[in-house]
Amino acid sequence: MLYTEKETTSLKSLTFAHLIVEEKGHLLTITLNRPEKKNAMNPLFIREFAYSLAYAHHNPSVWVVVIAAKGDVFCAGGDLKAFSSKIIEPTISTIPEPKQEIVIGDIFSQLHKPCIAKVGASVYAGGFLIICGCTHVISIPEAQFGLPEVKRGIWPFQVMQSMLQVMPPRTVIDFCMRARTVDATEAQKLGLVSQIVPAEKLDEAVQNLADEIMQYSPSAIRLGLKAFDELKSKQATEAHIFLKQMLAEVIQTEDAKEGIAAFTEKRQPVWKGK
Repeated sequence: MLYTEKETTSLKSLTFAHLIVEEKGHLLTITLNRPEKKNAMNPLFIREFAYSLAYAHHNPSVWVVVIAAKGDVFCAGGDLKAFSSKIIEPTISTIPEPKQEIVIGDIFSQLHKPCIAKVGASVYAGGFLIICGCTHVISIPEAQFGLPEVKRGIWPFQVMQSMLQVMPPRTVIDFCMRARTVDATEAQKLGLVSQIVPAEKLDEAVQNLADEIMQYSPSAIRLGLKAFDELKSKQATEAHIFLKQMLAEVIQTEDAKEGIAAFTEKRQPVWKGK
C-alpha cells in the first residue's frame, strides 16, 4: 500500500476535506463528499481516498468497506481543471502525502477486503475506477453509467484497464470507443453492477450484504482476495502451485482452526480475523 500501517493509525485524529470516513463495528464507510464538484477527483481527493483504503487494508478490525457518495452524481471522474492547473487551493485536510505517486486504479488491488459501492446516483468517466475496483456494486435503477471521454478527444486509458477486470474485452472497447451511457439494468448485464434496488431500499441492501459477508471468516476472505489479485500476474503453469501455497497459509489461520472446530462441535464460529 502507499501508506504503512504506522502511518494510518492516526486516521481518526486527521481531517478530511473531500471524504467522510466512519468506522462502526467491522464496517468502514467512505463517503465521497465533494458534491459541489460532482465528486470529481482532484489530487487531494485521491490522496485522501488512498489513505482511507490503506487504513482499511492494515486494520484487522475492518472486515468490509462501503463506498458511498453525497450529491446528485456518485462520481464524475477526474477533475481535469485541477490536474491541469498548478494552483494549490487552500484546504483543511491534514492527510499526509505518500512517498510515491498514487495510481487510483491500482489502490483497490491491494485492499484485500470486500468493498461495496453504494451507487445512489450516476457514475461517469474516472468514476468507473471506483466501481470496477469494488467487489460488489449495488445501484438504484435511475443511475446512469457513461464514458464520455472520446467526445472530448480523450481516451479512458486507466478506466479501460479496470473495466477489463469485470467485462469482456470487446464490450470494453465498444464502451470506450462509442462514449456509451447505459442505465443500471444494462450495466448489470455488462457486469458493472451486481444488484439493483429501489432508492428507498439502498441503505438496507448494502447493510444486508455487508452483514452477510461479515458472517464468514475475514481471514479466509482476505487471503482469497489476495490470491485473486496475485493470480493476474501468474502464468497458467504457476497458478495451481501458488494456490496450493495460499491454501496452506489459510489453513494455519486462527479463523480456519475455529471454523473447523465449530463445524465439528455443531456451533456457530466466532471469527477473530486472524
